[in-house]
Amino acid sequence: MITTKPTRARWVIAFAALLTATTALAAAPASASADDTAVSVIVRETADAANEAEDYVAAHGGSIDNRLSIIESFEASLPAFAVAELEALPTVVAVTPNAPVQLLDWDTTPGQTRNTMDRITNDVLDADRFWNEGVHGQGIDIALIDSGVVPVEGLTIAGKVVNGPDLSFESQADNLRYLDTYGHGTHLAGIRAGNDGNLSSITTNSVKKGFLGVAPKARIVSIKVADANGNTDISQVIAAIDWVVQHRNDSGLNIRVLNLSFGTDSTQDYRLDPLAYAAEVAWKHGIVVVVAAGNDGNDSGLRNPATNPFVIAVGAIDANGTGRTRDDWLPGFSSCGTAERHVDVLAPGKSIVSLRAPGSSADIDFPMAEFEDRFFKGSGTSQAAAMVSGSAALLLSQRPNLTPDQVKKILVDSSETVWWIANECHGAGLINLASAESAPTPPTPIAAQTHDAATGLGSLEAARGSMHVAMDDVTLTGEQDIFGQYWDGASWSGASWSGASWSGGEWNSSIWTGASWSGASWSGASWSGASWSGASWSGASWSGASWSTNIWNGASWSGASWSGASWSGASWSSNGWLGATWE
Repeated sequence: MITTKPTRARWVIAFAALLTATTALAAAPASASADDTAVSVIVRETADAANEAEDYVAAHGGSIDNRLSIIESFEASLPAFAVAELEALPTVVAVTPNAPVQLLDWDTTPGQTRNTMDRITNDVLDADRFWNEGVHGQGIDIALIDSGVVPVEGLTIAGKVVNGPDLSFESQADNLRYLDTYGHGTHLAGIRAGNDGNLSSITTNSVKKGFLGVAPKARIVSIKVADANGNTDISQVIAAIDWVVQHRNDSGLNIRVLNLSFGTDSTQDYRLDPLAYAAEVAWKHGIVVVVAAGNDGNDSGLRNPATNPFVIAVGAIDANGTGRTRDDWLPGFSSCGTAERHVDVLAPGKSIVSLRAPGSSADIDFPMAEFEDRFFKGSGTSQAAAMVSGSAALLLSQRPNLTPDQVKKILVDSSETVWWIANECHGAGLINLASAESAPTPPTPIAAQTHDAATGLGSLEAARGSMHVAMDDVTLTGEQDIFGQYWDGASWSGASWSGASWSGGEWNSSIWTGASWSGASWSGASWSGASWSGASWSGASWSGASWSTNIWNGASWSGASWSGASWSGASWSSNGWLGATWE
């Protein structure tokens, strides 16, 4: 049996091969009659290893297939009989069977799950430490810029969800407006603040009934920007951030947290990038901005706007539903970053059980992800970011006067080290709300971040990276928004945050009110169950047949730039959305 030696090497359990390999290799003693069948393995070495393992592989007729430097490992092919002796070398931590890398790691076993919200909030994050003190996120609004939310059980308590403007391509359809046609936003809303209504009094020994998110009494402010296929442009996301900043205190709102699970592969410096700048402006207006790191793999840099060092960049970890870290794994999909800018903290993001949006694209495409009828399993740094957003809401509910910098410092300083994960992938470690709940409030000067300020004077096109929307084979590119309006970074960055940019519903010289963008739908009040009908949630409502050419031919859609009837059905990942791995 191949076992792992108890050595404190710096390595990261990062690939699906390591996640799925549960059967150890059986190796015969080295002899003339031993099995010389070539096997593929991953060899993990100690941090100070030289080339002892590599030389052994070569001496036994094997080959080095790929170096995995971020986990101080390499892939190798060698005769099966040589595996046991290789594993016995003093500089080798472990030898593990190599399986195909699968970033979409579907778990289709019915009824099998470890990472329910009950386990995570009680055993992993220790959110109940706040709950036992009467702190449940009350008084805090979390802005959710995503694919919308549907009123399923867990999100139907009066006042639980408030709809901001629908800025998505579906906003012009009465039966789709505000609703989560993809399934992503509903899943994340449940993680942050889901509440079945059974949260009256909670003590350590009480039996908690029903579904509860991390901050079950926080309110969700939903700004829909993505359609059933995840299609959205960066200009829509920036406009949504703009709206959040302008209306954070309107009509009784108290938006203190903003979660972004959108990220592009832009390489533009954060100091110039318009999206990174928008996130920073929200931060400097008193909003804790939590951003998913990305799902591009451990060797990848952070997605934009997680590249901005002011915000909280969140990586994913598989906590196995337990409070101990020795069985934690770093999923292979979680982006880590670089030495200059890497994840700030980790949070559970693997096989998370949260609320299901029946009839949504994810629900239809991935029926194996359904769990106990009303729940859905999903993985990604989106889910991890939702955990941190709920955690930030708990801190702000406990201490309303905290600045975003103070919230970040408390979460970072109280995080728990997972010692075998490399620095870039680890950041401060796994958030620990038991420690955060009792942590002293850091003085403002000590918590203050001193990074270079962003300007937003860069290119909108560069901010998109490779993420573009298209209609009738026409791709939106260049310095223009979805209306075809020219993007002037200098005038936008200088004036858009003055408090006037959304006055009357105007943004970047376009009117977002009126029939086409339903500005009147913002009332400051939550929608009620009465607005939900079975007819609007039928399979037909999601199909392309529900759209007609005249829907898209209004003057607001700049006929010269945007003509046609349908938008391309690209996946979430190709449009920058994170966390679309449904299990």
